[in-house]
Amino acid sequence: MSQDFQAGDYLIFQIEAGYGLLRLLAIEEYNQGKVWHVAAYEDLFLDVDTADAAIMAEDRLSVDKPHIALTTRAFESTQTARMGSRPLGDDELRPLEEWRDSDEREVSDLSVRLLLGLR
Repeated sequence: MSQDFQAGDYLIFQIEAGYGLLRLLAIEEYNQGKVWHVAAYEDLFLDVDTADAAIMAEDRLSVDKPHIALTTRAFESTQTARMGSRPLGDDELRPLEEWRDSDEREVSDLSVRLLLGLR
């Protein structure tokens, strides 16, 4: 990927009739490659400006999936662009910590769109 994504970034991706948002929680290196940890919002937007306004009023965003672990292939299968960034709060990082503490650290090779039931 040509973009230098960092934890805390808001990422926008396009769907058929609009846009969705992700939040990058962490990027970790493992023996099998990178694992991209994201949270996905249930909010969908008609245009980029509306998505940007929602990020500015972040307390209005509704989290659909608080944590998804993705392979690099799965992460890159949905083109994203950085919309902004802010530090992550403890409540946002809690699902990631629970994943790390789990014996079943599932990492998906499915695209974000498929995992969210979007096309």
